[in-house]
Amino acid sequence: MIDHLICDCDGVLVDSEVIADRVLLETLTQTFPGVDFHVAVQSAFGQQTSRFLADLAARLNLTMPDDFLETIEHNCEAAIAASVSPINGVRDALRQVTLPVAVVSNSRLTRVHASVRRAGLDTIFGERIFSAEMVARPKPYPDVYLHAANTLGVAPARCLVVEDSISGLNAARAAGMKTIAFVGASHIPSGYADVLREMGITRIMTHMDELPALVEAGVRGEFGDVQS
Repeated sequence: MIDHLICDCDGVLVDSEVIADRVLLETLTQTFPGVDFHVAVQSAFGQQTSRFLADLAARLNLTMPDDFLETIEHNCEAAIAASVSPINGVRDALRQVTLPVAVVSNSRLTRVHASVRRAGLDTIFGERIFSAEMVARPKPYPDVYLHAANTLGVAPARCLVVEDSISGLNAARAAGMKTIAFVGASHIPSGYADVLREMGITRIMTHMDELPALVEAGVRGEFGDVQS
């Protein structure tokens, strides 16, 4: 049985990953001219920006400016606040869901709140918004999902999570939650759903209009012990 629905933000509620990737690439290229970051930025999908930058600096032997993370976060937040769009159909889908819903994201809390407001979802989620800033370890660790469940007063096993990234799916499953993979955002690469199926993930949505029926199946207990 499922008591609570939890959604990732970027790539699930708002189509923001393409904006964030563009800003990340532009800022890196301006700071380190002559270095091609295109392939590296493609691997940022699902990662916390601070972890991505630390790994990138170590891998390419780069010295990041002291305020570089803040610069990127500021640029991303400004671009997303100005132009991000909600995922097609997400508002209607969430309005049909009968469970309480929350947001769990690796992004900074200010960015998540801004994205939720921009998508017109603030009245749906209220204060049930959680960021990896609140815990010691970001996704793919389960910490932020466990923190959300504890705060909401719900058992992790009775939570259903919608995620777009492998990192996020692994985090939710490590927390003991059931998952749905969403592959309908504009940043999702071709063949991604097949990769997820090879990992054993069977609940995969290409459009948000599939969400209400999946949630109701979870409420009826039809998922059994299958996590994803």
